[in-house]
Amino acid sequence: MSAYELRRIAGGILQTNCYILSCTESKRAAVIDPGHKSPRITEYIEKNGLLVQAVINTHGHLDHIVGNRAVAEKCGAPIMMHAADIAMLKEVGGFAFRAAGESGTLPLEDGGLIEVGSLALRVIHTPGHTPGGICLLSGDILFSGDTLFRLSIGRADLPGGDFELLLKSIREKLLPLDDGVKIYPGHGPASTIGDERRYNPYLQD
Repeated sequence: MSAYELRRIAGGILQTNCYILSCTESKRAAVIDPGHKSPRITEYIEKNGLLVQAVINTHGHLDHIVGNRAVAEKCGAPIMMHAADIAMLKEVGGFAFRAAGESGTLPLEDGGLIEVGSLALRVIHTPGHTPGGICLLSGDILFSGDTLFRLSIGRADLPGGDFELLLKSIREKLLPLDDGVKIYPGHGPASTIGDERRYNPYLQD
């Protein structure tokens, strides 16, 4: 993996983790899950002279998208989300759709690549928390959204959630990754694939 810098900025009622991943060589960056309107996000971008190429949502819940518009308009970057959750946002309408950007959102698909300077983020569709939930893999780091947390997994009791599908997504698409892959979730502290494989109570046979 090329040289990178990663900044986590947590905020909002649910302390959603917003991640800013940047290529140190080109200063190009991606903002993942700006779920709050904290000025710290755009201040960090401006202070470090970053060129934001994409605002990416791991899913469509409000606590992951409310800062979309502020970042996208400030940086002139497109908003990206899995196609299944774009439809969900349009059905919700009102505040959620406006927050995602009235001009629309670019759809992502499983296996797609998002280039950020010399870095690349691979889209891994992991439905279960929401129909369009995704994780993003770049080298040995994984942004897991609300699919997988340290010693826990995402909720499946909200509209569009499916507990068995969530477990299937994690077991078939995430656990095959190397033990050393570091997990950066949508809420809470980081973990690794190896630790979750061994100690996560939801993933034990």
